[in-house]
Amino acid sequence: METNVKKHIQEICMKANDASKSLFHANAKDKNEALKLIAKQIKNDQEDILKANAIDVDLAKLNNVSGALLDRLILNESRVNDMIQGINNIILLDDPIGSEIKKWTPKNGINMSQTRVPIGVIGIIYESRPNVTADASALSLKSGNSIILRGGSESFNSSSAIVNSIKKGLKASNISEDCVQIVNTTSRDAVGELLNMNKYINLIIPRGGKSLIARVQLESKIAVLSHLDGLCHTYIDKEANKEMSLKIVINAKMRRTGICGATETLLCHKAVIKSILPDIIQNLINQGCEVRGDKNIQTLNKNIKKATEKDWTTEYLDKIISIKTVNDVAEAISHIEQYGSNHTDAIITENNDTAETFLNEVNSAIVLHNASTQYADGGEFGMGAEMGIATGKLHARGPVGLEQLTTYKYQLRGNGQVRP
Repeated sequence: METNVKKHIQEICMKANDASKSLFHANAKDKNEALKLIAKQIKNDQEDILKANAIDVDLAKLNNVSGALLDRLILNESRVNDMIQGINNIILLDDPIGSEIKKWTPKNGINMSQTRVPIGVIGIIYESRPNVTADASALSLKSGNSIILRGGSESFNSSSAIVNSIKKGLKASNISEDCVQIVNTTSRDAVGELLNMNKYINLIIPRGGKSLIARVQLESKIAVLSHLDGLCHTYIDKEANKEMSLKIVINAKMRRTGICGATETLLCHKAVIKSILPDIIQNLINQGCEVRGDKNIQTLNKNIKKATEKDWTTEYLDKIISIKTVNDVAEAISHIEQYGSNHTDAIITENNDTAETFLNEVNSAIVLHNASTQYADGGEFGMGAEMGIATGKLHARGPVGLEQLTTYKYQLRGNGQVRP
């Protein structure tokens, strides 16, 4: 490993760790004021951010990156405004730090309380999406945590420009600019070094493809909160409304095909494949979506390709969908259990009992009834933004927002008690 890479990682980790100690004690007013200044600076620097992004996009096109990755990479005026709006939404949220989760007094007479505190220093490793730079920084700052950002090489210039704006905003505030750090190299060695900084970093959040997640889980000496792949399903029940099914499925697949909440596999009850699916399939094909299906589904349209076992395990992140016939809700749940990624899955039905069975038995971080899987987003949950969608079961699950970026401590207030 290059000495300068190792030295750089250690330096930014030390700075972030030192800054986290003062950020721990920052009040809500100062944090919100800092966020306002950051949002204003990003707006002022919009032209520079878009120029930096254009460089990344041109390089990505030269490297023939996939359409899904390119979509996640591209910034425009609307997406920059979305970043700014995300920060403004976070400002409006209550500061979780110092809030009391619960309090009680047991038989020993000691007043006990459970109180939210920051985690400390968070390292996030992510690919493609430069908007994560702003979202993650704002969430970390509001929740009292320093953050170290390691964006993908394909978004290096964009992320660097955004961090430059963030730091300019922080310089004008009462919050140390050192609470936001960026890994200033595209060397892969930097990730390995970062994963060994357990002396300074308290939590690592990897957000990207399977290979990135696997590497982080294997090599990290720091606790990991993973954002895994989004192999999301929508199940059309025998008691589904036809118009609602069309509306939801088209949105769940086609609104943005490159995000983790996009439906990749459509499951359909055998009783309604001929009454509900034909219009859905034709609409998908008309919008340029490739449809793959089992033998029952293939009879509905000559343009449907045969689905293979691999299709049930594939997160396309593209204009492709696989469709499978199932006999009942139990078979739909079984398919999701076998092939899903515990991310987001939905049922469309007018039968509330069937819906409750699905909601209770599908073991995913997010389950929906009569709504699009594309609602798998922290902003839609009222969190302002998100660090990612956690698909594990420990510490946090689903959209990771302010509260999920805190831990807690117990505070005990006695009046002279000693244990017998």
